[in-house]
Amino acid sequence: MQMNTPSRSTIRLTRRGRAVLIATGAVVAATAVAVPLLSVDSEGDTRPTSLLIPEGWRSIQVYEAVDKALALPAGSTKKSIAKARLKLPTDAEGNPEGYLFPATYPLKEKATPETLLSFMVDTANRKFGGAPVTAGAQRNAMNVYQAVTIASIVQAEAATKQDMGKVARVVFNRLERGMPLQMDSTINYALNRSTLRTTTADTRLNSPYNSYQRMGLPPTPIANPGEEAMRAAINPTQGDWLYFVTVKPGDTRFTADYAEHQRNVAEFNQNQKNQRNQKGQEKQGSGQPAK
Repeated sequence: MQMNTPSRSTIRLTRRGRAVLIATGAVVAATAVAVPLLSVDSEGDTRPTSLLIPEGWRSIQVYEAVDKALALPAGSTKKSIAKARLKLPTDAEGNPEGYLFPATYPLKEKATPETLLSFMVDTANRKFGGAPVTAGAQRNAMNVYQAVTIASIVQAEAATKQDMGKVARVVFNRLERGMPLQMDSTINYALNRSTLRTTTADTRLNSPYNSYQRMGLPPTPIANPGEEAMRAAINPTQGDWLYFVTVKPGDTRFTADYAEHQRNVAEFNQNQKNQRNQKGQEKQGSGQPAK
């Protein structure tokens, strides 16, 4: 697999939210906020006993969650990375993004940011370092770190678990054809936000994570993927798709035909416009000012 591809193709638009290259420049920025998913014991002790890290959380969300779970000042967990001695692959260059494996972790009495982060990375190494993943990565002409990077994109982009294999195939097809990935999720990562509304101005962002301007994979994973996303990354569904858009919940359309994709995008945009109009009418009907 060629990861740094030649000059970008003129064919554009991939993602489920790509419809929103709207010239107005308006952006709805839903900044990701970490909310620790904690559990307490049945005897009423309010000290949390475990911490759930969901699939697809970014490292910054994990850091914030650990800070809250351990009642530490904001930023404590992020600062602890340097002394945590995490067993990361060389390609990661000390950045644990992609290797803070999503799972439920016990919060022992002497838990620290270092012990929790190490637990997460060790779990990722067990999940990603086995023979099936290594063989799957080699079969697709990539190393495990690149597979984790693709899995993170799949985790962020797929509307459902059933779509993961198809999204992975779009990534491979674009890389193999020398096309930019053009994934909104990579731009969202660079801007530390989560939104379906990406503008033309956003796609001009000067960042190594701007997959509209830069060829190949982003320099690191963009989230912490789960096992299903990794399975999709090393065993993508067979198909010739180059584009996809989630027209409405439960209706993601994949195609290799640009004209068909444009029609799907137009339908997506119309659905979004209808939803905005409906919300405006509901607010006016309730006496609230429409935004």
